[in-house]
Amino acid sequence: MNESILTSIKKLIGITEDNTDFDMDIIIHINSVFVILHQLGVGPDDGFSISDSNKVWSDYIDNNKLFNTVKSYMYLKVKLLFDPPTNSSVREANNNMLDELEWRINLQHESSESEG
Repeated sequence: MNESILTSIKKLIGITEDNTDFDMDIIIHINSVFVILHQLGVGPDDGFSISDSNKVWSDYIDNNKLFNTVKSYMYLKVKLLFDPPTNSSVREANNNMLDELEWRINLQHESSESEG
């Protein structure tokens, strides 16, 4: 969880850490996804954003039960925003996975709130 948010998302979408050509584009998309996750009840109460590769996942989320789901959601959402697939079947499959991940994030968040 101490991996850079920007670096990990770049790696997942196939961009090497040393290639900074698209950092601003990816940062904008990451921050947009943070807004969506905030609306789903994930992350700090006052929201969250990044401006470079210094913020790590543990700065954003400390819930180990949600961590991998949130990371997968971030990756898929940023990938669709940054480099959308031209094949409609692939795009639909990605959207279906995002819907499921949103549902699971929401379910886990509600379950955590009822426990606490």
